[in-house]
Amino acid sequence: MAEAVAIRTFKRIKPSSTAVTSSRFGDALSIAEEQGLLSGGRTLTLRGRMPSLLVEQAKRKTGIQSDSKLLETALAHIVAADDYAEWLLAQRGTISKDLDLEF
Repeated sequence: MAEAVAIRTFKRIKPSSTAVTSSRFGDALSIAEEQGLLSGGRTLTLRGRMPSLLVEQAKRKTGIQSDSKLLETALAHIVAADDYAEWLLAQRGTISKDLDLEF
């Protein structure tokens, strides 16, 4: 007797204009929110000229269509960046070579 095998199909969902498709971008916004960086009014206007292809690719990758939301997400990503690699390299030579690590 043959067993029935369930096959799942996944429908690809097109992100909405405010959707962030990658959890790392959402995580960056969550960290910024937890630090209180997203509270208060939107009072600062930030302008800059960017290559259109760069903006197009960033919007495609994130699913964000709003220029303001894209900039906010990029800034949050910078603030929430993990500096572990820099910290680890800065620790070089801080442990005595005489320390017995039982190896």
